[in-house]
Order: sequence, then C-alpha cells, then structure tokens
Amino acid sequence: MSRIDVHKTYKLFIAGAFPRSESGRVYEVKGADKKFLANPAMASRKDLRESVVAAKNSYLGWSNATSFNRGQILYRIAEIMQGRSEQFVSEICALEGLSSKAAAAQVEEAIDTWVWYSGWCDKLSSVTGSLNQVSGPFYNFTTPESLGVIAVFAENKPSLLGAVRTLAPIIAGGNTAILIASENYPLPAITLGEVLSTSDLPAGVVNILTGKTSELSPWVGSHMEIDGIDAAGLSKKQEEELKLLGAENLKRIHRFTPINHPERILSFMEQKTVWHPIGI
Repeated sequence: MSRIDVHKTYKLFIAGAFPRSESGRVYEVKGADKKFLANPAMASRKDLRESVVAAKNSYLGWSNATSFNRGQILYRIAEIMQGRSEQFVSEICALEGLSSKAAAAQVEEAIDTWVWYSGWCDKLSSVTGSLNQVSGPFYNFTTPESLGVIAVFAENKPSLLGAVRTLAPIIAGGNTAILIASENYPLPAITLGEVLSTSDLPAGVVNILTGKTSELSPWVGSHMEIDGIDAAGLSKKQEEELKLLGAENLKRIHRFTPINHPERILSFMEQKTVWHPIGI
C-alpha cells in the first residue's frame, strides 16, 4: 500500500516562537526538478513589525552580553547544525539540484562560517579598538559597539551558506537581526530557525521571515526602527529603491562580496570613544 506524502507548511520564526503569518498566506516552493516541495508562510507587514519589536526587545541583553559569551553561543549554533547536517543536505539537494557531495560541502562551509565568526566575537575590540594619545590627565579609549536592529536579505544561492554568511556577522557584533530568507530557496533558512530555537541564542535576537522579497523590501526600507540593512539578496534595482526609502532615518545599507571578513561585522558597528580621568 503506497503512503501519502506529508507536505509541510512552514511557519515564521519570531521572538523564539514559530507563528503562522498574520496574513494567513503561503506560497509554493518547487525543487530543482520543478516538483512541489513545501508551503512557506508569506510574511506580511505586520509580521515584519512584530519581528522588529522582538529584535528591539532583545537588543539590550544581547548587546550587553560579554563578547566571550556571544562567541560561545555562535559556536553552539555550529554544533547543533553539525548534528542536523543530513537534513540540510537533503534540502539543498532538492532545492538547488546539487549532488550530495556538493551539498555536504556547502553545509560544512556554513558550519565553519559560524565557528569563524564566533572566534571574532572577543577579538574585535583588541584588533579595531585603541588607546588614544591625549594631552592631559586622561585615558581615551575607542572601542566598537553594536548599531541596533539590522535587516538581512539572504543571498539566493548558495541557499544555506548565503543565509549564514549574511546573518552570522550581524549577531557576532552584538546586533539583533531580521533575516529575510531567499524567496526561491527558503527551506535551509527555515531549518536554521529550528536550530537557533534549540541553541542558547536568546529569543528575539534572530527573527526569520519568508515571503515575497518585492513586498518585504519596501517595508524594510521605510521602517524607522531598522538601523541597517545587508542587501545581499536584492537586485540592484531593489537596492536602489531601498536606499531612497532608508534615507529618511539614515539607514546603513551595504552589499558585500560573498566572502567572510571582519568588515561584515564592523560595518554595522559604531566606534565609541570614552574619556576617563587618571586616578592619583
């Protein structure tokens, strides 16, 4: 007797929970063979607003955590991903049409990316901070501090690595994030949300939305509580529209080359200078 396939309807990841979209809408995702795979939720403007609220509520605790603690949490995410490698491999194979070997290589690189950025967490101040020379009885320190709430448009391909490569540097620097998953390749990002929910990452530090990029992009650009945007997954036209909308609150909008680099962390951080009197 043949069995009936159970097609999954995925939910969003907001504030550590998995709610359905407020709109009730879903859309079809098909694999490389053009066959139906799943129904991800289609996030609405209200879902975005709730994600921003969750990110802002968790920002103080995450940004004030020690950099060593943030590094430990990012490393723990890598450990959990390692245990779910087979699921990620199967999703990548179905979506991108890659061989198992090529998909496994992508998963391994995504795990290594978490480890790489976890190592940078407690080194940023040493590498980019400074003790400045001043003429007077003062110490003058400059150290990097997080910017705030950052929206991230995940790279379309590679599906898992593209999501991790854009997300990891944001939270490594103490920011909180709204990850807009790739519209056509969202499944690894959704599974990543399941990984984050079982890690030590506080609820709300990362929120993951799926849906139509063309709908979400203008709402992200005009939202006054979003401080920065990584536009990696947007077209050049969408990025230009985003810059016009983001000018009202002076959003930082960046697009990086697809490599791991400390600049991806520092671009969404501020250099803060503190004066302190020399004690007698």
